[in-house]
Amino acid sequence: MFVDLTRLARRPAVLIAAILLLTCTVAVPAKDALDLSQYRGKVVLLDFWASWCVPCRRSFPWMNEMQDRYAGSGLVIIAVNMDAEAGAATAFLDAYPANFKIINDPDGDIARSYDVIAMPSSYVIGRDGNLLDTHLGFKVKKQGEYESVLLTALASETG
Repeated sequence: MFVDLTRLARRPAVLIAAILLLTCTVAVPAKDALDLSQYRGKVVLLDFWASWCVPCRRSFPWMNEMQDRYAGSGLVIIAVNMDAEAGAATAFLDAYPANFKIINDPDGDIARSYDVIAMPSSYVIGRDGNLLDTHLGFKVKKQGEYESVLLTALASETG
């Protein structure tokens, strides 16, 4: 999305609102679907989560750290929420904020296309759009392994 901030600068309240909208995590409904082709040339960590998922509480700070550390190298993190109730996801995100894209999938359409069987389920997709790695669950002791997979993918020209 392109926003002409110079035009908005003449209206401070509108400028502040625009900056907040551009910098906040935005939850996208599943009907807007997941189009990974727009991320060709990037490494995508696609994570499926739910508010009731205890390991997800530990994975969100880690994903925030990875996004902060490697966004400049081409990492994009997209987290797909599986909650049927939007309020549950909102409460989770209030407690565990995300600085990456959130997509809502209350009917499980996207999850079915990835055969998600556990929470969280993570998929690392290379720069060429091919699946490079998956992991089920999230274990704090394996954070180094997860990061290593991302670093290998980011180092590759084609994923």
